Amino acid sequence: MLVSHETPVDMLDVSRYYNDYDYCLVHLLPENEKYKDFYIESVKLGRHVLLDNSIFELGEAYDNTKFAQWVVDLTPTEYIVPDVLEETHQTISSFVSFTGTYKDLPGKKIGVVQGKTYEEIVECYKFLADKVDKIAISFDYSFYLNSKEENNNYKKFIVSELNIREDLIDNKWCDYAIGRIQLLNRLIGDGIFVEKPHHLLGCSVPWEFKAINNTLDSFYLKCIETIDTSNPIVAGILEHPYNINYGLCEKWSYKLVDFINHVPHIKQKQIIQNNVWMFKNFCR
Repeated sequence: MLVSHETPVDMLDVSRYYNDYDYCLVHLLPENEKYKDFYIESVKLGRHVLLDNSIFELGEAYDNTKFAQWVVDLTPTEYIVPDVLEETHQTISSFVSFTGTYKDLPGKKIGVVQGKTYEEIVECYKFLADKVDKIAISFDYSFYLNSKEENNNYKKFIVSELNIREDLIDNKWCDYAIGRIQLLNRLIGDGIFVEKPHHLLGCSVPWEFKAINNTLDSFYLKCIETIDTSNPIVAGILEHPYNINYGLCEKWSYKLVDFINHVPHIKQKQIIQNNVWMFKNFCR
């Protein structure tokens, strides 16, 4: 799994040492000159650059025309086609419209699966599967919170295998993590999962990736190509060090963009460094 952590502008140059690739939020490109210059330089250096449509930060995908122009100007390795949060049919319509209008954009296409139910998620997944270069699955579908009964077996596994107290994972953030693990295994078990690159969008708690490594067959695990999350960075800024066995079992309602211009002090940098190192171990 290649991992990228969204990072404050002040630490972007250092981020090339701990990020396997560079994850770019499109709406920040016209807002921050230093941010834009960093990703332009990354492309010139031959770094793998993924351009996100900023839907998680904005609540809706960035303007299609402006997004397409940034794809042309930046020439990223891959980009996320504009989608609509948890709306299967609107996401499909958005995909058809965008790819039909902008046919020759540079880079590989990533399609994000959206839906409120398992059936909708499967419908969207099947639609995207043969039309994109990579399939993305989000960390925070509301569907995950409606599947608690199905996730009980995964909770037992996590308690026993990852050495986490059961009371620590009794919250919605851990339900999100367990939900995505369960979804991946269900897609595989139902014969829906296809053998092509996948991207895991964000995370609620870092031990999710340790659990994924321990539950997915190696044949399917190799399809999880990229992950993005600011979790170890934001936790470091908030001065919450990871536990060496599982990282954290809670999450705070902050996004990295809330700290994009933050200049971390020495203690925060030390926690960030340790968190990032532990996160990488969870993903290996």
